[in-house]
Amino acid sequence: MSDSIKHISLGRRKESTARVRLSPGTGKILVNGRAFENYFIRETDRIIVMQPLTLTENAGKFNIVAKLAGGGLTGQAGALRLAISKALLATDNNFKDILRKNGYLTRDPRMKERKKYGLKGARKRFQWTKR
Repeated sequence: MSDSIKHISLGRRKESTARVRLSPGTGKILVNGRAFENYFIRETDRIIVMQPLTLTENAGKFNIVAKLAGGGLTGQAGALRLAISKALLATDNNFKDILRKNGYLTRDPRMKERKKYGLKGARKRFQWTKR
């Protein structure tokens, strides 16, 4: 594919949504207009986001502009990882096997369970008294 083409993809996890624009560059990552290191404070979240880039050896080859919305920081990191993986797949189809094998192309289906009526939360009940 041509190097000047931008690849746009979407990733979701829990309540978070990530929209990513991947373009050839020097490895600069912007998240909601802020530097990647300033947005993700925890080192684990930064590692999660960088996993598909390091696995495919593209860590310094693409500039990434991401818009994140909803959820918490860890959910957003997971959504961003999925979006980056999908965008990398659009650049080169040879990455499919390695990304799929490591689970980076699979959306994490776990969501918050809804609250049920008559209960305190999704599963917690009010205390039962015999008398």
